[in-house]
Amino acid sequence: MFNKILIANRGEIALRIIRACKELGIKTVAVYSQADVDSLHVRFADEAVCIGPPPSSESYLNIPRLISAAEITNAEAIHPGYGFLAENSRFAEISQSCNIRFIGPSPEVIDKMGNKSLAKETMRKAGIPVIPGSEGVIKTVSEAKEIAKTIGYPVILKASAGGGGKGMRIVQDEEQLENAFETAQTEATAAFGNGDLYLEKFFVHPRHIEIQILGDDYGNVIALGERECSIQRKHQKLIEEAPSPAINQQLRDRICAAALKGAKAVGYTSAGTIEFLLDTDGNFYFMEVNTRIQVEHPVTEMVIGLDLVKEQIRLAAKGKLDSINYKMRGHAIECRINAENPTKNFMPSPGTITYFHIPGGPGVRVDTHAYAQYVIPPYYDSLLAKVIIHGRTREEALRRLQRALEEFVIEGVQTTIPFHLKVLEDERFRNGEYDINFLESFELSS
Repeated sequence: MFNKILIANRGEIALRIIRACKELGIKTVAVYSQADVDSLHVRFADEAVCIGPPPSSESYLNIPRLISAAEITNAEAIHPGYGFLAENSRFAEISQSCNIRFIGPSPEVIDKMGNKSLAKETMRKAGIPVIPGSEGVIKTVSEAKEIAKTIGYPVILKASAGGGGKGMRIVQDEEQLENAFETAQTEATAAFGNGDLYLEKFFVHPRHIEIQILGDDYGNVIALGERECSIQRKHQKLIEEAPSPAINQQLRDRICAAALKGAKAVGYTSAGTIEFLLDTDGNFYFMEVNTRIQVEHPVTEMVIGLDLVKEQIRLAAKGKLDSINYKMRGHAIECRINAENPTKNFMPSPGTITYFHIPGGPGVRVDTHAYAQYVIPPYYDSLLAKVIIHGRTREEALRRLQRALEEFVIEGVQTTIPFHLKVLEDERFRNGEYDINFLESFELSS
């Protein structure tokens, strides 16, 4: 096991990793920008190193500064968390070349799965259902038109090198295709330095299902069930739950088997997720692989009873997967509490938190780096906290979640707590009858 780990991240995930390390008896090194000097991850780590000014490009995305921080503190490994450099194969490669263990899959796997079109082709060859569309990158509008004619409209253009909704355009008919192609290509180039696009069939009412996987260095891979992530705004997840209200045990077994086949096909190690679209007929299609821990990983932890971050660290230290048959027990739901104003199109709301009271009680977990008088910097993601609830049934979890959100008091800034409470009042959500378009109609009727 490692003696010391550097955490190449900030906020609640950095604090989450510190907690896992403390329970494993591992010393921690926090890195921070000048804007994060008062963040809790800096306070609770054993050591802390300032790596630059507030902009991410000069701090959390600056590989030489991160490697230098690891070297001067004698850290044996780096945990990248999620976001920033978590899926950057170059960072993983440089870390390993400096004899610093990167806590994640190999640079080769990150590279292969980070390229969406290559990942899709890899899964197709492994016999996993993929969304109908181009077999790789499309170079011209005329090529896109030919494929769209074959699979039928609507279609969606996606950036091969990215995610988070950047370089993505839904096209309803051939007339829209040329303009959408040029716009998506320009946006992808600006966001990722790579304008490559691929094209897929667009499903009108799908659900977003992801399978949590773990792999070790000895060829063993396990699937820990699904998470439903269909409550999204502009392709950003807001609410996640496990198990999915739309999946029975038979379908769960099939999707997990497909995820395991895909993970084994690429020699996957560490924690990750394989994401699928589920259509209204119960057919599922591979979307992408996230080669990192997910924001919503606590949902699986609550129903499985396994600390995924500790497992990540243990596997990176050449540990072997336990031969336990993990089963989901009860129901878990996570709400992401962002410093945003839902009534003003979710506009970010940085500033000083004047009062901060978190909920408690049975089955309630809050992951946060915030506190009273904490100043939310305007430079980073607006995630303030995650409220994760566990109940014996989905109904109990929903009631417990409503109670917890009503207890959660944050003053001084706007948050998404009122939004989440409104979603909980929606009959479709309470009945589990929703898909990734839920918020479009929800916003119109609210």
